[in-house]
Amino acid sequence: MLQTLANSFRVPEIRMKLAFTAAMLLLYRLGAYIPAPGIDTGAVKDLESNFSGNGILPFLNLFSGGSLSRLSLFALGIMPYITASIILQLMTVVVPSLERLQKEGEVGQQKITQYTRYLTVGLAFAQSLGYVYLFKSFSAGGTSVVGHLTFPKLMMIVIALTAGCTLLMWLGELITQRGIGNGISLMIFASIASRIPAGIQAWWTNPDQVFVVMMPFIALAVIVGIVYVQEGQRRIPVQYAKRVVGRRMTTGGQTYLPLRVNMAGVIPVIFAASIMAFPPTIGQLVNTPAAVSFANFFSPNSWPYVAGEVFFIVIFTYFYTAVTFNPVDQAENLKKYGGFIPGVRPGRPTAEYLDRILSRLTFPGALYLGAVAALPTILINQTSANFFFGGTSILIVIGVALDTVKQLEAQLMMRNYEGFLK
Repeated sequence: MLQTLANSFRVPEIRMKLAFTAAMLLLYRLGAYIPAPGIDTGAVKDLESNFSGNGILPFLNLFSGGSLSRLSLFALGIMPYITASIILQLMTVVVPSLERLQKEGEVGQQKITQYTRYLTVGLAFAQSLGYVYLFKSFSAGGTSVVGHLTFPKLMMIVIALTAGCTLLMWLGELITQRGIGNGISLMIFASIASRIPAGIQAWWTNPDQVFVVMMPFIALAVIVGIVYVQEGQRRIPVQYAKRVVGRRMTTGGQTYLPLRVNMAGVIPVIFAASIMAFPPTIGQLVNTPAAVSFANFFSPNSWPYVAGEVFFIVIFTYFYTAVTFNPVDQAENLKKYGGFIPGVRPGRPTAEYLDRILSRLTFPGALYLGAVAALPTILINQTSANFFFGGTSILIVIGVALDTVKQLEAQLMMRNYEGFLK
């Protein structure tokens, strides 16, 4: 990986893309420290007690990179956009018009992206409105964070937070188009990575010395296991027959079709975290005894939350794998270019064979994602140790890092391929 990074700085175009990505992420982190208009910054500094413990607020604060605890311009983070993407992807399955748009290629995808942006703005407006009323109930030294809340002041704060979320959506799309990696994933990566110093401090100051000694070994074992499974793949041999192209006879060859154990990457984890954060967030915003009890029931370190997260991770792993890899299309492409899997007839038998292999690979991959996401919570419930970062955070950080390095390697391969030049 270090060699890949070193080589990437030698190519001017890749160097510019890396610089652009770093500049956008720096702008994102800068906005996390700019308070929203109408906020009492003095009172915000005294609200750390509300963002400690095992409730939903620390979890949401982690994914916003600490912006929520400061009620900054980027307090909403990028989660409304992720939620809107989940809703649109689910609707493409049940709404025929959206399904037709999805099959229209790039033009249809642009239309779905436009609908996602509109929905993001609506969700951000509703969520920022709820956060304002939630912070109104918080007070430090008798002073409310938002002070005396009038309607013009309410709309000013809500519009500022909504605009901040919309700006993050735009920055993420710019990173994807002009930078390296997926912009939305990199923003979540930057948010979690910004909390690493606080996590190291929490580990070092932990009173349990056994935990202090064992934690690095546990973290190393989890990282090695995640990388091992993320890079694991089943290689399906593919044979190409000889073909006549024009006046030339092309020789057949043998290659393989790689099927990863976890083809969905970290997307199911992000989707599951977004959905499971919704019930406790609503309970926290309503702020009634019944709603608070409901929020505590689905707090991030509770068994119902873990069970729900694992369930949605498994569901979204199958769903996203089916969206990204279509066995029927793969079988048709192989047949079109004269390729076949040894021992399997081309066409429908090949599609059924690939679907069967993919189903067998996806199940352990989904269980692996659910196990890693639930492991830290189980250890926290069984011991008194505080791991600060959950399995969801670890999966996202390592998964995004691996995907970004792969994109760097692909960019280097495109610009420094020497196979025909030697």
